Amino acid sequence: MHFFARLLQGLPSPGRRFVIGVPMAWLLFFFMLPFLVLLYISFVDMGNDIHPFKPLWDAQAGVLRLKYENYSSIFTSAEGAGLVQTIYVEAYIRSLAYAMCTAVLCLLLGYPFAYAIARSSQAVRPALLMMVMLPFWTSFLLRVYAWKGILADQGVLNRLFMALGLVQEPVQMLYTDVSMLVGMTYVYLPFMVLPLYATLVKLDMRLLEAAYDLGASPFKAFWLVTVPLSRAGIIAGFMLVFIPAVGEFVIPSLLGGPENIMVGRVVWDEMFTSNNWPRASALAVSMIALIVVPLALYYRSAAQSAPGNA
Repeated sequence: MHFFARLLQGLPSPGRRFVIGVPMAWLLFFFMLPFLVLLYISFVDMGNDIHPFKPLWDAQAGVLRLKYENYSSIFTSAEGAGLVQTIYVEAYIRSLAYAMCTAVLCLLLGYPFAYAIARSSQAVRPALLMMVMLPFWTSFLLRVYAWKGILADQGVLNRLFMALGLVQEPVQMLYTDVSMLVGMTYVYLPFMVLPLYATLVKLDMRLLEAAYDLGASPFKAFWLVTVPLSRAGIIAGFMLVFIPAVGEFVIPSLLGGPENIMVGRVVWDEMFTSNNWPRASALAVSMIALIVVPLALYYRSAAQSAPGNA
């Protein structure tokens, strides 16, 4: 009884429990449960059935039948000749490369914009923030389709270039790596700007003044004072861009060519074209693990190296 009394005393107040419980319930029902369903299906042997929800427990034999081939086939050839560069591995590598390039481009473009907003006057700052959030008022598909009209052979850019005499024939811009990166950078740029702005707007300007008084140049003060103090915003923005960009499906399908196949497109094809739900689920689970595990290790090392835990 004394143990339960101490346990109840250690719990936060009802208001705090409610505030903590709502997001935890959201994560449980909209992330953890769907993930467990995917994990379950990834070990199913569908055979010739059309539905993937088959029991894993064989009641007659009394054994648990898990089809690990759904995972091993991602990294091995059909002949089983060890680890090879399968189409799934290529899709993973290509997705990581595109996501990394997109995050870097968003950082290079978003940091000056966020810095300018944070240093602007109070009168124009809401209008500048509205400009950042304004694309969210338009459908995601419409924005991507708009870039098709801009980058097409007979699109806005090619017509403009030919009218100015810069080119004699249309330049291939659509269905290339450039169109992919342009579309992904455009879509995910606000996710980089907003966390950077939230960090930079709280920066103490007296620190920069102290750096100037000590003889630092504007660039040196920016690099040694502003950038380290905005590290949290850089990491948050990078993660907000990188994680969804890895599994992007719509932009590669509309702006990328047939050779620019990312893992999101592969999962779609396996699930709805090949009707191979277990392998599609294994691909999705592997993609989640590929992102979540390094992040968890990073945050754990960052927490252990914090000044309070030293």
